[in-house]
Amino acid sequence: MRLVFAGTPAPAVPTLERLVAGRHEVVGVVTRPPAPLGRKRVLTPSPVAQAAERLGVPIIEAARLDAVATTAIAALEPDLGVIVAYGGLVHEPLLSLPGQGWINLHFSLLPAWRGAAPVQRALMAGDAVTGASVFQLVAELDAGDVFATAQRAVGAGETAGELLEALAVSGAELTAGVVDAIASGTAIATPQAGDPTFAPKLTIDDARLDWGQPTASVDARFRGVTPEPGAFTEVGGARVKVLEARPFDDLTRPGAGVVRAQGRRIVVGTADGGIELLRVQPAGRTAMGAADWWRGLGVDEAVAR
Repeated sequence: MRLVFAGTPAPAVPTLERLVAGRHEVVGVVTRPPAPLGRKRVLTPSPVAQAAERLGVPIIEAARLDAVATTAIAALEPDLGVIVAYGGLVHEPLLSLPGQGWINLHFSLLPAWRGAAPVQRALMAGDAVTGASVFQLVAELDAGDVFATAQRAVGAGETAGELLEALAVSGAELTAGVVDAIASGTAIATPQAGDPTFAPKLTIDDARLDWGQPTASVDARFRGVTPEPGAFTEVGGARVKVLEARPFDDLTRPGAGVVRAQGRRIVVGTADGGIELLRVQPAGRTAMGAADWWRGLGVDEAVAR
């Protein structure tokens, strides 16, 4: 089949690479335009655009899938569209333009966690199991019939970034299998069963750690917002990013929100235990070990809010 691929961030790259290496022809890649990155705000092509250029696949840059993008995609005469985290919605007439429509790789076990941040929200909710689904794209958000799923246990201490990287690789194989089945006429999609949950895009408010919560909840939020948008707290009125942390269960734990050194370990108290800070980044400074940051503060105890 002739495939058109739509995607933008790094987790979409493994699927693009897998499809290009397969027996079908990827005739074009749709991705969002370059975005300003870093302190100098340098315009940088998306990870998918960089991969497409390396793979020699024509690129269509589109901030949204509007009439102009639809015309460009139609000229490619695709049999099937494959979308992975493009960052925009597909509406008619583009939705029905490929002969086989569009399929979407989504990083959850649908109907759980429909929306923009499924991996992050699953971790924040404390889910022990997650996975990926390939489904037929329809007008309603992530509501189409499912062709295939792959289930995966959440690893102890696993962050959203680590889990998403793993699901991107397994999801690429899952998607390639569905594409082959559609081409051979053997694909079967089944309606989603059960009540959906939703995963809206994370905001900076989601990234603030609430030390008044139990340790398990604070740890789940930390892992869900790492690396983006990035967990943080405030100590002495200054924002501090928490880059690496883990639960702390010593019996001499401090009270909720109290920060202090216990031996060589820097600990923040929670409602029922504590979180050990391993690496942090104070505002306006580079990342550093938590012990180095604490020595620089020159205090015996502080309060995180």
